Amino acid sequence: MEQLEQIDPDDPRPPFQQVVAVLRAAILTKKFEPGDRLPSYAELATHFGVAPMTAQKAVGILRDDGLVVTRQGRGSYVRQRTERAVGLRPHMDKVFEQGDVAIDFAGFSGETLQGVLSEPLDKVRAGRLHPSSLRVRILLPDLSLPMGLPALASDCSDSPAVRDRARRITERSVLGIVDTVQELSALGVIESASAQVRVFPTSPLFKLYILNESEAFFGFYPVVEHSVAIGGKPVDIFDPMGKDAVLFHYSTTDDETSISSQYVEQSQKWFNSVWDSVAREYSDGE
Repeated sequence: MEQLEQIDPDDPRPPFQQVVAVLRAAILTKKFEPGDRLPSYAELATHFGVAPMTAQKAVGILRDDGLVVTRQGRGSYVRQRTERAVGLRPHMDKVFEQGDVAIDFAGFSGETLQGVLSEPLDKVRAGRLHPSSLRVRILLPDLSLPMGLPALASDCSDSPAVRDRARRITERSVLGIVDTVQELSALGVIESASAQVRVFPTSPLFKLYILNESEAFFGFYPVVEHSVAIGGKPVDIFDPMGKDAVLFHYSTTDDETSISSQYVEQSQKWFNSVWDSVAREYSDGE
């Protein structure tokens, strides 16, 4: 912890405020990078010459300020306030290092999910990661039904041809994930592995990732007007663009009443409620 200054015994401020000031400065000046783990309460207490409860109180203030997140049994980390989909990759790698892996996804096509899962799944196949179990659940709109988005730009109407294009994109993504997980299971690389896809009647407005019931990433789909090829001809459509979605990150903390903890809990409850009620199993070629 050489990068951290000591507190000043002549400073009139209470010790916890001085600890907060030193840690905040270290975070804002990138001495601690986003995603870095802070020293433990005991380590902070030893470094600053304060009681562990004082260190805990200081970290709690930083957490309330949105600068750090505390993960149960794993310590406190510098918060990554907003991330694009690519920023999920290091979080996904860490989840695969935890032994039991549970990933829930709700969104449009699953393209970005496949993007962030491909590398850790390749590492599992190569024997570089060793999860004891893996469960992936993917919740998507039912593209066999008329829907509000994607839609024809000319009159905002539903188009079976546009939905069929979206279905093909979806199949490339999610069925690739299912095939890979099933392969790992068949090879015996993972003791218990499953991947399921269900669909329900909705138009895609947001994407949601839940990792091990302890982290949630949420982002709205911007609706973009652009031209796509339908039957070999350009067609203007309104399209929810997942790759342009900015994700907001929430983690469970030691405080079950914190906004972040409640957000993860309610996200998981929402996902489970849809999965267990109106969602149905996806069939190839729908």
